[in-house]
Amino acid sequence: MARNKFDIDENLESPFDIRHFKRALVYIKRQKRPMIVALALSVLSAGIGLTAPLIMQHIVDVTIPAKTVGALVGWSALMLATIVISVALAAVRGRIMTSVGQDIIFEIRSDLFKHLQSLSFKYYDDRPQGKILIRVVNYVNSISDVLSNGIINFILEILNLVFIAAFMFAVDVKLSLVTLAGLPVFALFLLLIKNKQRRSWQAVSNKNSNLNAYTQESISGVGVTQIFTREDRNEAIFTRLASNYRQEWMRAIHFNAMIPFTVDNLATLVTTLIYMVGLLALSPQDVTFGVILAMSSYAARFWQPILNLSNLYNGFVNSVAYLERIFETLDEPVSVKDAPGAKALPQLQGRVTFDNVTFGYDTGSSVLENLSFDVRPGESIALVGPTGAGKTTVVNLISRFYDVTGGRILVDGHDIAQSTLQSLRSQMGIMLQDSFIFSGTILDNIRYGRLDATEEEVVAAAKTVRADAFIREFEHGYLTEVNERGSKLSQGQRQLISFARTLLADPRILILDEATSSIDAKTERLLQQGLNELLKGRTSFIIAHRLSTVHNCDRIMYISDKGIAEAGSHDELIEKRGLYYKLYTAQKMEMVV
Repeated sequence: MARNKFDIDENLESPFDIRHFKRALVYIKRQKRPMIVALALSVLSAGIGLTAPLIMQHIVDVTIPAKTVGALVGWSALMLATIVISVALAAVRGRIMTSVGQDIIFEIRSDLFKHLQSLSFKYYDDRPQGKILIRVVNYVNSISDVLSNGIINFILEILNLVFIAAFMFAVDVKLSLVTLAGLPVFALFLLLIKNKQRRSWQAVSNKNSNLNAYTQESISGVGVTQIFTREDRNEAIFTRLASNYRQEWMRAIHFNAMIPFTVDNLATLVTTLIYMVGLLALSPQDVTFGVILAMSSYAARFWQPILNLSNLYNGFVNSVAYLERIFETLDEPVSVKDAPGAKALPQLQGRVTFDNVTFGYDTGSSVLENLSFDVRPGESIALVGPTGAGKTTVVNLISRFYDVTGGRILVDGHDIAQSTLQSLRSQMGIMLQDSFIFSGTILDNIRYGRLDATEEEVVAAAKTVRADAFIREFEHGYLTEVNERGSKLSQGQRQLISFARTLLADPRILILDEATSSIDAKTERLLQQGLNELLKGRTSFIIAHRLSTVHNCDRIMYISDKGIAEAGSHDELIEKRGLYYKLYTAQKMEMVV
């Protein structure tokens, strides 16, 4: 799959085979009982409906010639009853299968979401969000009918064909053979277009995914678009992607439409042959007009299940393209997970050791090489250095968002690769560069990582980071509703709320990645007062480009050239007049200017 590109089609890493459909049957088996009831109702409905041509034959050949009005009314009423009962049973079956279809959607979507929650950061680094989202929503919706109604209808239509064929041969064998004459032609036609049809729906899936990815990206970045007046250019890109989707859709529909067109024409041809053979080739002693009428009705009914099966085949081919994507996502390996026999960490003291750690995001290149250092419990560590040197990588490895490619990381002497993720991360407070705010109240956002926290504890955390004052300025205070990503809040306010959320978890190891990057100098001074209290007794890692925020850290590590270029306290590094000194004095000069 082309990574992070909305205009390049995805290449399937595991093409569809019958095993995918067998896996889909797992979801169907969970709905076995209601599906059996629905199938029974369908069979009963179909069986009752098939008696109508026989009743019609009797009326034409016996009742009408006898001119018995009472019998005609009685047979007509019986025929009407069969139609009403058949429709009523089909309606009940429809309601059952609607519920089954929604249950299947729920289970597949739940499994997808659960799996996506367990995938590592690397999976999301490599893929546009829109191409992930479309699999959870659109593709699951598209396959639900095939996995529910499709199975029932397939069995039902096969039974219909058997029943209709039995009724036809019971009425007249020769005309029944005429009806079956079109089947070899139809089978040959399906064989010729099968592969083209499947490839066309794969192309539709690709173009739909591309369009969804670009739409999601454009909505997320609409502010930047308007700032740089890119509306016309973006509209042109969207139009091209939408046009590509339309083109592939029309091509796929062309193949789909060929099937009912062929069935309709074959059914018409067969019906014509029945009349020609019945009226011209056979004598009145061999076949009555009532028989011809009944056989023409059965011929139409015989080809209707074939048309329905063709539509089901169309639906199956369409769904195959979506099942491929869904199961590809479900088969995505969880690269960061609990190792076999992993043990829960005890209450941490906060000692962190890097032992010859090497790591790279891509095979063949590394960000860190043979990195080693030891942090004592309660020590505060500042990570500074040029952009892209690996500062955020260090804290991501401590949190085990990625696994090291060499060496090991120890917390209180325990290898985190052999410890459970829950016991590690639950004792860490992490605030990343992206201050993500969820839709809901400010109270809910602060309490996100600790649902049992009281309102008083939430307020205390907010006061510590100096967020309480601005929160109370809102009309509804802590119960103020915020939009997705906190669009009603300033960047600084979002960071303070995220900071309060992290502090409320009362972590033993605290990680702050550019925690004060969008906070003004006045607020930063207030925040620093709260941080000084918070950091007591906790091991902390602080990444900051603004070096004024790391003066008081116990140790400052300058990350460069895939390792630690120099380390020491602020005063020690200033006295050393090395890389940190140059960076610090450069920032001071910028502030003066």
